[in-house]
Amino acid sequence: MGSLKMVVGIFVMVASVYLIAVLAPPFLSNYQFEDAIRTEAQMDTYNTKTEDQIRDAIFKKAQDLDVPVTREQIKVQRSGVTGTGSISIEAPYTVHISLPGYPLDLNFEPATRNKGVL
Repeated sequence: MGSLKMVVGIFVMVASVYLIAVLAPPFLSNYQFEDAIRTEAQMDTYNTKTEDQIRDAIFKKAQDLDVPVTREQIKVQRSGVTGTGSISIEAPYTVHISLPGYPLDLNFEPATRNKGVL
């Protein structure tokens, strides 16, 4: 009975380490991507970049972080004038994880909105 508990305990520990190793990278990439989007929105509220230039910068950052988002999925909307307007950025995407016997789709929806000084 004691050896069965030990085998089950080892199995649970190995399964936990495996799940962390598989699931942690997409969540870490999403966190970094959200931070990049937030930073881009804060900086671009006060400069004259066009929506397409902002979209290209975010897409490049997504490629650097291996985030599976297409250029068309990135929605950038600027309203108002530079410095006093606002900018809104959305980039939803899905990451497919193939776990043994259980395929999993992780849906991420990084978005931010930044308002300029009035």
